[in-house]
Amino acid sequence: MRFEHRAVPIVLAAVLVDTIGFGIVMPVFPELITHLGHVDLEQATRIAGYMLVVFAFTQFFAGPVLGNLSDRFGRRVVLIASMLAFSADYALMAVAPTLAWLFLGRAIAGIAGAVYGPASSVLADVTPPEKRAGVFGFIGAAFGVGFIIGPAIGGLLADFGPRAPFVAAAVLALLNAVAMIVAMPETLAPENRRPFHLRDAHIVGAFRPLFAAGNAAPLLLAWFFWQLAHMVYPATWAFWAAIRFHWSPAEIGWSLAFVGLISVIFQAGLSGRIIARIGERRALVIGLGSGGLTFLIFAFITASWQAYALFLLSAFSGLVFPAMNGLLSRMVDATRQGALQGGIGSMGSVSQILGPLLLTQALATGVDRGFPGAAFLVASVLALTALGTIMWKVLDRVPPPEPVA
Repeated sequence: MRFEHRAVPIVLAAVLVDTIGFGIVMPVFPELITHLGHVDLEQATRIAGYMLVVFAFTQFFAGPVLGNLSDRFGRRVVLIASMLAFSADYALMAVAPTLAWLFLGRAIAGIAGAVYGPASSVLADVTPPEKRAGVFGFIGAAFGVGFIIGPAIGGLLADFGPRAPFVAAAVLALLNAVAMIVAMPETLAPENRRPFHLRDAHIVGAFRPLFAAGNAAPLLLAWFFWQLAHMVYPATWAFWAAIRFHWSPAEIGWSLAFVGLISVIFQAGLSGRIIARIGERRALVIGLGSGGLTFLIFAFITASWQAYALFLLSAFSGLVFPAMNGLLSRMVDATRQGALQGGIGSMGSVSQILGPLLLTQALATGVDRGFPGAAFLVASVLALTALGTIMWKVLDRVPPPEPVA
């Protein structure tokens, strides 16, 4: 596989290692929360939702700050610092004696998780605008590989107790930081750097150039609805699977690993080709439509094999991220890619604040009323709302936007 720049595989490897670390701890999170909080699984679902809100709240403010810092000082130093913070965060949660410590760990992870902006900016720095959508698809593939390896390892490590996966995640993040110190080149040219102003390091400042370019508002609104819908997986999957199918941590881990495998195959082998053939706009419609349909069917399934079958349909929703990011990244110039990507991450944080509150409560309420699929039904409505937003704009009739300084 040939990349435009040697920094691309290094950044993808960083995303991969980070996702492995996240995936490792997912299967044991329900057990750890019930143990530390002395609560049942239903109550743990709500607590997990609040933890995701803390994560998203800190990431909302950190995203534009880190994105703008990477536009000023370069991508490398910001990426390395974030990886070191991730390592410290997982180590903290490995020894957390109470739920309060887990909440603190989620706050630190939110700040470090804002590294999404600088990582995506590296790809924008070294890739021609017309090829960015395909390269952004490799980020999805890296996430997919991480979800193959991470949950599978987490399920196995769960036999050593709910703390063991956090220790493994801390070590992985630290090794990732060391590897970046040794091998990561800087991709932001000195002439493309700009001064850092705290007054601009927020979501409105990040998106200001997009609004000048035009046609951005419907895209951003649709992406927000999609991100809100997609939170149904991290917010409720482990709890929904345990409640609906009585899966063990190992079975939850293997289900996530299967999702990762499908994602890798699709993102690395198909998404770039599909987008190149039909264009970003049509790919976006297909991705949102398949996602909304998948959520709807998930709400009503009754057997484990049906979940695995639906994973195949959900693969097409992987078109949303590269298509949307490709469209938006061409609306700003080289000096503001970090700010843009940080703003996108910050917008995602809003959905991560609202999504867990909405979807975990929907799951818990649905369980109380004998309908555990309620969270997926809500997610389907949100995804189809996103699709309706861009269809209303009739994207195929909108000419490709020109980059704006």
